[in-house]
Amino acid sequence: MTYCHQHNLVEPDQANADRKFGIKVSLPPGDTFSRMLGNDWSTLHWYRSEEERDSEFERMEVRHGYYRKTDTPTQILEKIVR
Repeated sequence: MTYCHQHNLVEPDQANADRKFGIKVSLPPGDTFSRMLGNDWSTLHWYRSEEERDSEFERMEVRHGYYRKTDTPTQILEKIVR
């Protein structure tokens, strides 16, 4: 696999690392964003350790500065293990 952009989610030297701790991101039923992504949309992010996953989970829960004051994020975050 070629890595040509800094923003790829996996570092090339870590691409084959065992990752069994994850975060599932999905939308609640009836969310208006699902009109674009579909009612069954979800994505998974995998991490090498539970600590790494939990740290990222906390970061993802925080309302970041790109939202307008009137926006309310509705994503559902779920910790998973495979």
